[in-house]
Amino acid sequence: MGQEPDDPTAPSHGVGPHPQPWPEDQRLDPELLAAGDRRNVLDRYRYWRLEAIVAELDRHRHPLHVAIQNWEHDFNIGSMVRTANAFNVAGVHIVGRRRWNRRGAMVTDRYLHVHHHPDVASLQAWTAERQITLVGVDNLPGSVPLESTMLPRDCCLVFGSEGPGLTEEMVAACASLVAISQYGSTRSINAGAAAAITMYHWALQHAQA
Repeated sequence: MGQEPDDPTAPSHGVGPHPQPWPEDQRLDPELLAAGDRRNVLDRYRYWRLEAIVAELDRHRHPLHVAIQNWEHDFNIGSMVRTANAFNVAGVHIVGRRRWNRRGAMVTDRYLHVHHHPDVASLQAWTAERQITLVGVDNLPGSVPLESTMLPRDCCLVFGSEGPGLTEEMVAACASLVAISQYGSTRSINAGAAAAITMYHWALQHAQA
């Protein structure tokens, strides 16, 4: 697959050309072996073909999904996707506009399974068919503290756009709502930070199961 020219981390990451003779491994990319691998990937995946990395990640995906409402081209979406990659989630779901702000993702979406749903009903049907529980993350009336909540193992954490949060339709589709307890003066926490905290909370409960 070659290099990832749109990866902003390229200048400070990676390794140079692999010394000859090259290893005999079908997972390795000849172009990367020859030119070097400047992608932002773990060392164990150096010189691997993109498809080989995805296949290896698929063997260890967590049964966690993440859904993001994309109504305002929120720049936080890319950050959420990057975090979803770090936790090796089973899928990321973009609800609303098909085009989303990829800047913060740093091309990590290439290693994920990203699904698009035109509306809330589509996401709800997709998850219901697979017995995946929708859990909304927002500090709305009726939400319960995340830190005292046992999240379902097979669940989809749902996040809204920065500012407006989850829509009323999405809230109605969720089986439950959780909120991150705050102790300062701000009304809400950054959406990207909230996603990271919530995914980590799920991982503490289920990643080792």
